[in-house]
Amino acid sequence: MSIESRQQQIDEVIAAEGLDALIVTDLINVRYLCGYVGSNGVLVITRGRRVLLTDSRYMADARERTRGVEVVQAGRDLMDRLADVVGSGRVGFEAEQVSVARQGRFTARLSSVELVPTAGVVEGLRVIKEPEEIAAIRTAAGIADVAFGALIDDGFAGRTEAQVAWDLEGLMRAAGAEGASFDIIVASGAHGALPHAVPRPAPVQANSLVVVDMGARVDGYASDCTRTFATGPLPPDLEEAYRVCLDAQRAALAACRPGVHTGDLDAVARGIISDAGLGERFGHGLGHGVGLDIHERPWLRQEGGEVLQTGMVVTIEPGIYLDGIGGVRIEDQVVITDDGCELLTGITTDLINTSA
Repeated sequence: MSIESRQQQIDEVIAAEGLDALIVTDLINVRYLCGYVGSNGVLVITRGRRVLLTDSRYMADARERTRGVEVVQAGRDLMDRLADVVGSGRVGFEAEQVSVARQGRFTARLSSVELVPTAGVVEGLRVIKEPEEIAAIRTAAGIADVAFGALIDDGFAGRTEAQVAWDLEGLMRAAGAEGASFDIIVASGAHGALPHAVPRPAPVQANSLVVVDMGARVDGYASDCTRTFATGPLPPDLEEAYRVCLDAQRAALAACRPGVHTGDLDAVARGIISDAGLGERFGHGLGHGVGLDIHERPWLRQEGGEVLQTGMVVTIEPGIYLDGIGGVRIEDQVVITDDGCELLTGITTDLINTSA
C-alpha cells in the first residue's frame, strides 16, 4: 500500500467519524501518512486538502521526502499558520498525544471550530502491516541477529554491561541499521530481575543469567528480540526459571494465529508459568505490536481486547524475574500469517552458555 493509499484510507476514516478535518501531531503518525521524518511537524487533513506544517529547518527535506501533501512553512510552534489551513466545522485532534497546554493553544487559534478529541484514528490503520513494512522489519530483525551471533561467538568476558550494550549497537550500525530501535538492555545476575534494567558500568556476572534485549531500526521500522544467556553453571532456581519460560514462550508461539484473542494468547504462557508456581514473577504482558513505534497495537496482555489478524507484527516475550537472584526473558518477533505466524527473529532460544 502506498502513502497515497494510506491518505485515501484516512480520508474515509475522517468522513466516517463525522469530522471536517483532523490535526495529526504524533510524529510517527505524520510519518506514516506522508513520509515526513523531522522533529517538528503537524499534518492537517481536511476534505480536499492535506497540509504539512513545519519550520524553516525542515522545509527542503520535507519537500523532497513527503508525498501527497502541501508543505507550508510556519513558526517553531507551528500555531501561526494553523487557522489558515484547518478551515471550519468539526476538527479532530489526537487527544492522547496533545498536552493540556497545546490543546489550549489549539483552542485559542481555532476559536471558530468545534475541537473533537480522537483516539487511535491513525493507529487503527497502522496495526496491519503492509508487505513493504514487513520487509523492513524482517531486515531489521536480521541485523539484530547478526549482533546476537557476534555476542554468542565473543561472550561477555572482560566487558561491563554498558560496554556490551555499546558494542551491540555498533555492530548493528555496521550491519546497516539506522541505530538501535530502543535503549539496549544488558542485565546480569540479580540486575536481570529488573525487566527494564539500565546497563551498568559493572562487569557481567559469572555463573548467572544475562538478559539481552535489543533491536535494530531500518527505514524507520523496528525489530525487537530478547535472549537470555548463561555465563557458567547456574543455580537450580535459575535453570528452572529458564526451562519454564522457554516452555511458555514456545506454547504461545504455537498458539499464535489469526482469530486468537490477545488475552487468550497471554493466558497460554501465563498458565504454564503459574502452574510452575512462578505466576507472581511474570508481571508484564506477553507482548506488543511493533512497527514504526517499538510499542504499538495490538497489546498482548491479560486485559487485551483485540483479536490477532493476518499482517500484524507482534512480540512473544514471557519473563520470570526472581528478586535478588536474576531474571529470564525470551522474546521473538513474529508476523501473523493466514495459518499461524512466521518468526522474524532467528537466533536459537535454547540456553547458550557463554563466558563472562
